Amino acid sequence: MPLTRLRASLYTQPLLHRGTVYQTLANRLCEALTRHIGERYGVTLEIALERPPKLELGELASPVCFELAKRLKRAPRQIAQEIAANLGHVEGVARIEVAGAGYLNTHFDRGAFWASVQEEAKHGAAPEKKEKVIVEHTSINPNKAAHIGHLRNAVLGDSMARVLRHMGERVQVQNYIDNTGVQVADAVIGFLRVQKLSLDQVQKLAAQPKFDYLCWDVYADTTEVLEKDQEKAAEWRAETLRAIEEGQGVAAKMAAVIANAVVSLHLKTMARLGIYYDLLVRESEILHLKFWDAAFVELKESGAIQYATSGKNAGCWIMPWSQGTGNGEENGEEAEAQAKIIVRSNGTVTYVGKDIAYQLWKFGLLGKDFHYAKWPDAPAQRPLWATTSGANDPEAPHFGEAAATVYNVIDSRQAYLQDVVAQGLRALGRTREAERSIHLSYDIVALTPRCARELGYELSAEEAKKAYVQVSGRKGLGVKADDLLDRLEAATLAEVKQRHLEMPEAEQQRTAHEIAVGALRFFLLKFTRTAIIAFDFKDALSFEGETGPYCQYAVVRIRGIRRKGAEAASANPGVSQTFAANILSGAEGEGLWESVLLSGSLDHAIEAAIGAQEPAFVAKYAFQLAQVFNLFYHKHRILSEENPEKRAFLLRLTELVEAQLLRALSLLGIEAPEKM
Repeated sequence: MPLTRLRASLYTQPLLHRGTVYQTLANRLCEALTRHIGERYGVTLEIALERPPKLELGELASPVCFELAKRLKRAPRQIAQEIAANLGHVEGVARIEVAGAGYLNTHFDRGAFWASVQEEAKHGAAPEKKEKVIVEHTSINPNKAAHIGHLRNAVLGDSMARVLRHMGERVQVQNYIDNTGVQVADAVIGFLRVQKLSLDQVQKLAAQPKFDYLCWDVYADTTEVLEKDQEKAAEWRAETLRAIEEGQGVAAKMAAVIANAVVSLHLKTMARLGIYYDLLVRESEILHLKFWDAAFVELKESGAIQYATSGKNAGCWIMPWSQGTGNGEENGEEAEAQAKIIVRSNGTVTYVGKDIAYQLWKFGLLGKDFHYAKWPDAPAQRPLWATTSGANDPEAPHFGEAAATVYNVIDSRQAYLQDVVAQGLRALGRTREAERSIHLSYDIVALTPRCARELGYELSAEEAKKAYVQVSGRKGLGVKADDLLDRLEAATLAEVKQRHLEMPEAEQQRTAHEIAVGALRFFLLKFTRTAIIAFDFKDALSFEGETGPYCQYAVVRIRGIRRKGAEAASANPGVSQTFAANILSGAEGEGLWESVLLSGSLDHAIEAAIGAQEPAFVAKYAFQLAQVFNLFYHKHRILSEENPEKRAFLLRLTELVEAQLLRALSLLGIEAPEKM
């Protein structure tokens, strides 16, 4: 996407944040064409811009003359020739040529672009804006260890927060802890009723470093027990959920012990991937601080929810919902089936009900705020706060101010529930907030059959032939996140030790960790969110192809060049804009120009990632830049170049690529080691 085709909408509106060399030129061209066409032909059109299929055809192309030809009843090529001859000078553009049946192909001034991209590379993140943006991600049920699917959620959310911050958004990262839901209730049932353990025994178990692994097994065993007796399961769940929601009795205390211990272990798992949070929002406080009560009153008074007096939903508070024919003529049975239960007949609140209250708070619409306390023993990247129903810490930041936009990173299977939350906001007259409540959805993470076998799973002949093998945390079948990271780090450590025997052990371990994390994060981010990911150890760790290690190795290679050329670089002359223009336009200029052009397109890729809510665009950019650099590296003898000004140019270009590649990788949460 970043370097193949550009959406016209990116250029028909003002830039969202700050200019980039590439995007600034596109905006200038768009404005010049809009003005000229309006003045000469009296027509206002949306200007579409594309990347030509070949670099020699220019950097931008517009098919606007084809649309204009329909309006004017003239040949598009004739109109294109008129525009190219009369448009006038556009800063940063060398020339505009007519191509094909009427395309306007724009060629940049390469010397000016080189000079501008040098300046752009010096700048860090854009100045922070005043409005707050919330990114809620991870949100694992605190009843068992994190698995590979949870990692996709966390990595997507973390990278989205990083790109938003880079472009100047004031981002607050929240992790929603569902500590009063069915999954935690089932964990309590498992320890209390199936394992028949006391609260004291569970507290001792919760202090163990692998308590989340134990919960994984207990949860799977309990699910099997409950499925055998649906009537008993319903009775136990209702009783346990009510106790947890009311915060009373042994079940409620055990739920708190389990949830708090598992959350702390989740935080440690995520810290291994460089993922941290500003605020943990616990569902218990939505109940205990009467957030839900306030939302419930508003929902009832507005008519957004109704009390069902008959049918299978009798005794429940429901939100009428229609996704059927769209003509409002659903019969009673269809309407009842589509209605979403907000409060169950036993008085307990469903997940979606509590989530509506949470969304209202995010947008500052509830008229209430949480109390806050520091989370004990949190990974120490930044202060971590959590909601509490106890006393408020006076040092706590003001989390309660309204957000302008909210990103909810939740898998695609929850799309219906997210639609219900948005519908709840609309029913309350909060249309703007509903539109700015963005569901950042994603599909499942599975395993290749090869990976599943490596992890010890026995596959049937039919499963072995499939493209991927699905896993299930409910059944205890899955890849625990820490196990996955351990295996990746062990594999990379063996390779690092083989390649660098002289490296101190601590550095070997740090290097292995950076490669493993880079491999995993890149693998989870390079696919678009709607793609099903089939994870494979061999594919993720490869130093070839579209992988994290491939991108990291490009940086390592550049650093090697810089170390070897440090002494020579001090004696190198500067690179004039004239020399840069000449070398970029000469016989060997196309390959060099591709590296320069791509280096000047980082923020365009970031804007595209934000616009489409696809961090995959940044991953694609990083891979393309690494790929272009490797071609450049193999073609040019950088350090042995005899012409001092050309050598200075080549060295400066490697530094430029390094700066932009490191920046792109950082937005993906990936570090580049010194050696690989």
